[in-house]
Amino acid sequence: MTAMTVQPGFIIAAGGYVAEIARTGAGLRGLRRDGVPLTEEWPLGEKPPLSAGLVLAPWPGRTEDGIYSWDDELYRLEVTSDVTGTADHGLVRRVDWDDIETAVDAVTLVLDVGRHTGWPFDLHLRIRYSVAADGLTCAFEARNTGTVDLPFAVGFHTYLRVGASPVDDCTLELGAEQWQPLGPRLLPDGPPRTVEGSAYDYRAPRSLAGVHIDTPFTGAAGRYVLRGPDGETELWTAPSLPWAQVFIADPDDGKGFPGRGADGGPGRAVAVEPMSAPGNALHTGTDVIRIAPGRSWTSEWGIR
Repeated sequence: MTAMTVQPGFIIAAGGYVAEIARTGAGLRGLRRDGVPLTEEWPLGEKPPLSAGLVLAPWPGRTEDGIYSWDDELYRLEVTSDVTGTADHGLVRRVDWDDIETAVDAVTLVLDVGRHTGWPFDLHLRIRYSVAADGLTCAFEARNTGTVDLPFAVGFHTYLRVGASPVDDCTLELGAEQWQPLGPRLLPDGPPRTVEGSAYDYRAPRSLAGVHIDTPFTGAAGRYVLRGPDGETELWTAPSLPWAQVFIADPDDGKGFPGRGADGGPGRAVAVEPMSAPGNALHTGTDVIRIAPGRSWTSEWGIR
């Protein structure tokens, strides 16, 4: 895979909110309200750490051995992880999107995904970030510009933050009814399980102190809240994004988030990633969206 070249992005502001949007990967580089960070940040124009903020399409997570079937045809994607032997996080997080509309409070980016190894489909993506007094809204559209039905899933690799509050001083509320076990290759292992009586029950606020997690959840009401001494940050989603991957970056696991440690080095950070389907969806077929020629699929999410 070619190296990622990161291009500068866009700054939008309204209602006390300021958002920075990266052109590369169409990602949310940062969101602040009255100067207080609501997401993790990285320098605009640099490579985002741990895929922070980026769009993951036309599949999120990992596809087992890069193999999937669609309408009785077998396809093989490029395997991008030597560790897990999987095709990871789609095709669009390392490329520059085109801006077609910019305003003080909004920016719209588009991308023709193009054809790739194991992806012989024609897909056009459109994303619009806007800010107002009620926070950030992200409106997303996937359109089939080809002549055959195509499979689709998407995720958004958002990292939440509550000002300067350390992750270990925060609680997380997901409202999710089920969690998805993962195997050694970080692929779904068996069906989702109830959170009842488990360490994954975040239906009420639960402390993140010392928690290590990289787990998909589903069955939520589309509201995820991180609370800390400095306030709270809420991520909301449309019903069309019924999954969320929760991941805590941690230097003890070799995946600390830059600048979040007490000494200014790597530290802990929490990602809550809304998704239309879980990892390995192309391979298993779980919640894969079928988009017919000339038709679109839309969704939205936001932070406040």
